[in-house]
Order: sequence, then C-alpha cells, then structure tokens
Amino acid sequence: MPPADAAPASSAPARPDAVVSPPPPGAGLAPAELAEAATTLRADLAAAGFTVDGVERVLGPVASAALHREQAVPARRALRGREGDPTAALAALFLLGDDVPRAAVDAALGRTGVDGARRLGLVEAAGAADDDAVRALVDLRPYAASDAAGPVTWWLSSDLGELATGRRLAADHVLGAGGASLTLAQVTVRTPVGRVLDLGTGCGIQALHAARHARSVVGTDISRRALGFAAFNTAFNLPFGTGAAAATGRGAAIELREGSMLEPVTGERFDLVVSNPPFVITPRAGGAGALPEYEYRDGGRAGDDVVRDLVTGVAAVLAPGGVAQLLGNWEHRRGVPWDERVGEWLDEAGLDGWVVQREVQDPAEYAETWIRDGGTTPEREPGAWAAAYAAWLDDFAARDVEAVGFGIVTLRRPLDGARPTLRRLEERTGPVRQPLGGHLAAALAAHDWLTARDDAALASARLAVAPDVTEERFHTPGAPDPTVVLLRQGDGFGRAVQASTGLAALAGASDGELAVGQLVGAIAALFEVPADDLAGELLPSVRGLVGDGFLVPVG
Repeated sequence: MPPADAAPASSAPARPDAVVSPPPPGAGLAPAELAEAATTLRADLAAAGFTVDGVERVLGPVASAALHREQAVPARRALRGREGDPTAALAALFLLGDDVPRAAVDAALGRTGVDGARRLGLVEAAGAADDDAVRALVDLRPYAASDAAGPVTWWLSSDLGELATGRRLAADHVLGAGGASLTLAQVTVRTPVGRVLDLGTGCGIQALHAARHARSVVGTDISRRALGFAAFNTAFNLPFGTGAAAATGRGAAIELREGSMLEPVTGERFDLVVSNPPFVITPRAGGAGALPEYEYRDGGRAGDDVVRDLVTGVAAVLAPGGVAQLLGNWEHRRGVPWDERVGEWLDEAGLDGWVVQREVQDPAEYAETWIRDGGTTPEREPGAWAAAYAAWLDDFAARDVEAVGFGIVTLRRPLDGARPTLRRLEERTGPVRQPLGGHLAAALAAHDWLTARDDAALASARLAVAPDVTEERFHTPGAPDPTVVLLRQGDGFGRAVQASTGLAALAGASDGELAVGQLVGAIAALFEVPADDLAGELLPSVRGLVGDGFLVPVG
C-alpha cells in the first residue's frame, strides 16, 4: 500500500465528477448470483477484520474520533506503514476513498478479490497489474448498534461522501447510516409486530432493524438509486442478522417500493411506521433556485410542511393501536410557542401524540449545518456558500422564523371507536440513555394503565420503585432535615423530580407489598394530617411518577 497521504498513482482510474453517480452495488446481478457473492464477501470482510472494532483498533481512538467528525488527516497518518494489514487496506479504500494497490485489495478480500468486487459494483480498477490502483465506487463500512431488541452487526453500502470525493454531493446522493439514522433505530419501539413501513428507507437501515421483530417490512423511497442500495444492503445482511430473526437463519421479508411519502402504500395498514423523512427546510423562492436539492433530505415542500403533512396524514396507514415514530424539525415562529404550533398538528392528526424536542438551532446555525452537509464550504466555494447562506436567511425571515427545533415524534392510532388520550409536547435537551425504544414502549404502556384507572383504582394498586431510580437529598448546613429531595432516573430521559417530603416517603416505601392507599394512610398518620388531604396532594404526583417510569405497577 502506498503512503496513505500520497498523491494518486498515474494509473489510477479517473474520479468521476460528483454529479455523475455510479449504479448501486449489485445492479444487474441475478438474485442467486448476488446472494452467493454476498455470502463470500461477508466472509472476506470478517476475516480481514473490517469491523467497527477492527477499524478502531487500526486507527486508534484519536483518528477514529476524527473520522467520525469527517476529518481524514489523522486516519491517513494512522495508516502509514501498515502495508500488508487487510483492515488498513479496506479502511483506506472504502472509508477514505484512497487508491489502494490491486495486490493489497486482492489479499484483503480473499476469495472475492478485485474482480469479484468489480462485478458487485463496489470498486473500479486501473488495470490487472499488482501495483495498479483500485478505487472505491461506493462507501462500504461496518455498522454496529444496539436497539431495543439487542445488538446488531452489519456492513452497509452508500454513496461516497465529501470526505472521499472532495466535492459537493450529487443531487441523487444516497446517504449511509448517520447519526440521525442511529437515533431513530435506537428510539424505535421493538415490540414484535406484523407489518412495518419504513417510509423514506434510503440505504435500508431502518428496514433491516425492523426485520428483526416484524413478520414483513415495506420500505419506500422516491429515489430509485436509494432503493438499489437498500436492495443490496438487505440482500447482503438480512440472512445474517442478530437476534430472533437470526435464530431462524432469516429475517422478515423486505419489500421495496418506489414513490413519494405515503403514496406507495395507499389503502394499506401497518402496525409500525418508522421514518427519517426528508425534513430539511430548504429555500424555495427569493433567488434560491440555484441551490442544490438532495433527494435524501429535501421533501420539495416549503418550510416544515413535510413533517406537518406526515404527522397529520400517517393515520391513514396505521392499523388500530399502530405506532408511528419519526424524526423531524419544526419552525419556531415569532409570537407562537413551538409546542402550540406542533400541538395543532397533533390535534389535526386525531392520534395519540408525544413530541420531544431535543435540539434548537437559530436560523444561521441551521443554514450552516445543511449547506456544509451538502458539501459546499466557504473555503472551496465562497460564492456558492454566501449565496446559499443568504437564501436560507431570507427564506426564514419571510416566515418570521426565529429558530428551528429538532426532535422525536411518537404517534399512535387509538383502538377503533376510542378517542386520543395522550397529548404530550416537551423539551428534553440533555443526554439520554440509549436505546430509548424500550423506555418509550414502557411509557406508552404506563399511560394506558393510568388512563384505565381513576384515583380509587390507583389507590388500590401496588407499585414499586424502578431499579434505575435514585434519591438525592440536599441539606442546608446545620439543618437536620433536607431542603430539597430529588428522585433521579438513570434510564430513559434521565428525568429528575423534586419530591415533597410525603412523596419521597411514599416512593421510598413502594416495594410492591402495600397498596398506594395503604402507604398514604400510614404516611398521613406519621405526619398527623388527614389521609384524604394527603391523598389529594400525592395521587397526581404518583400518576406522574408512574407515567415517567419512576414507579412501576406490580402484578
């Protein structure tokens, strides 16, 4: 392998311009041929140590962290002198987009070799000599994550990014599994279900996760190229997933359909809908016609209409009791609280709704984020950068947008004939403990449990403190009693609740042995207050602790 920061050899294949996209991998191969080649390639990648842990071992922690930030210099320095290391060769080829000698790729890929990788559409080669350069046509990288159903390890293909090409992205760029994809996978409820819809499947990552706990999965996308990558990734990984599906040697069937938003599934019903939709707010007027629009992120609507339309329209494809979970953003407009505006979407949807705002950016931050995301930089294209920046700010100003919120939306269709009972909009910008899907599922179940019980039924229930809850007490120096008592949650959103003396006493005594009413009576006797008055004070707080997972029903 040449030095990782060396200039491309003269025999290197020409790097295609970023606006000319190669076909997705596996295009043109018969299913049986693709399956056989995928099995061989998987074995080669594993044998070469091209895994998440293997790449981090070769690069080291500093270079690995820098690569996650799209900075390649530390990684190239870390790969110097590693000729003969198959992990290093594949990292240089597929992660950095560097030219690698044919002999090194042949050695790293074992039975597949350069010729097999070319047939799959993964690489191109300058020639057949050992020192001729091989260059990646796609990004192929190991993927490891944990969702509410457990850990997974796969390999995912997508288009080469700006780091590898040095140019802005093509309009039909197919994105890999980035931070947003991982977040959605981790927050999704993984209760076993029948049918799942992955709306805007992209490279297919959410469909793969869903296949582990569903009988069938439908993935839709407006991009034919994205569906090509999804077809390759599902064929490449599905028979080898981890978890319940792997125990049978197969996952759920994944069907891929082309079309916009909900159109490909009109008239159908699903138990779970997941979506990382093309929600990026992109200028549509005021001189913004020259701005590039990317299929993976631009829904073709003004402002945040894509998210609003999905929230208000997804009920049409949800089965009774079905859940929809999506990522999105929404505009904060002058004089209108964000939760009031998004709350109107929930009201129009007619669904149970829970919206958690996780981040807020001002218009300038938002513009910078997405201009850079497309590969335009002020250093490389100062004119294009300034024009795009101005277009974004003008677009926001036209609608009096003061900020943009990002977050998680969980929706649920009530059972037939029932009315929505959940309407919750909140801001949680601190760290959370992932995967969050199990916590969200438990919270929905707790909400249903509380909705079915009046105060008398709640008083007769037995509760226990969740195992992740701790208590913190704060004392004024010299004071015998605490001035503040906090109940803190270690799981989920990591909430902290300031508890009154009575609520702290009830929580501390909740071990599932006595009913809530019995505990209230005992505490009232200890404090020498009327039991009914104390119950009126504590029961609403107990409901809140159950709803947020601090207390859990016993039996």
